[in-house]
Amino acid sequence: MVDDPAEGCLVSGTETVKTSAEYSVNRFDPFVSGFYTGRRDRKPVAAQVTVGISDAPAWWIAQANTLAQLRGWSPFTGLQIEYSLIERTVERELVPMAKALNLGFTAWSPLAGGMLTGKYHGHSSPEQGRMNSEMMKDFMPEQQRTGRIVAAVKAVSDQTGHGMAQVALAWLRYRPVPVIPILGARKLSQLQDNLASFNLALSAEQVKALDEASGIDPGFPYHFYAKEHVRANAYGGMRDQIMA
Repeated sequence: MVDDPAEGCLVSGTETVKTSAEYSVNRFDPFVSGFYTGRRDRKPVAAQVTVGISDAPAWWIAQANTLAQLRGWSPFTGLQIEYSLIERTVERELVPMAKALNLGFTAWSPLAGGMLTGKYHGHSSPEQGRMNSEMMKDFMPEQQRTGRIVAAVKAVSDQTGHGMAQVALAWLRYRPVPVIPILGARKLSQLQDNLASFNLALSAEQVKALDEASGIDPGFPYHFYAKEHVRANAYGGMRDQIMA
């Protein structure tokens, strides 16, 4: 039994985090190094804590990082959100924010609860999926759009000879920001199949087909500025003369 130096400390929240981080780095160096950036020579120095955030609005994260920059605090450096061919609404605000603020980006449910494997649409094993349970019915995506996306994934799967899960995971590598998918495999065979997606290269036509099948309405103001006359007015009729 090793005494935890952070236990019972009546100090500020920031100091508690720093103390706990330093203790973790010193005691579990190989394990914690993936979560904290700090000295690895086990000398008693303060650890530098890196902080991530999950499932929060883009404006909230941007405001928090702006305050952190002004006050010399540790900003958020990582973002974890749901992202897949089926869940692309995050591309309106969260994905551009992650790119602008240079946040590490991890995606949970990259296979949309198994929807993108095809097992709920007759393209995979008939085993009972968790999305069929009564408890999960509120998480079921809209059927018509989902069917269109699954059909597009199946078409690319047939073209490439790779499984549908591999196609859906490979698509994430063609996003405007690097995406680290959080794999939810329950079996070794599922994990091996998911990892094989790294060997799949999609053509520009295949990426375009997946993008079009899963596209979303960008909403205001994005569709507003996509209009030609609005773009012309915004640049005083000189858009084609501006060197970008």
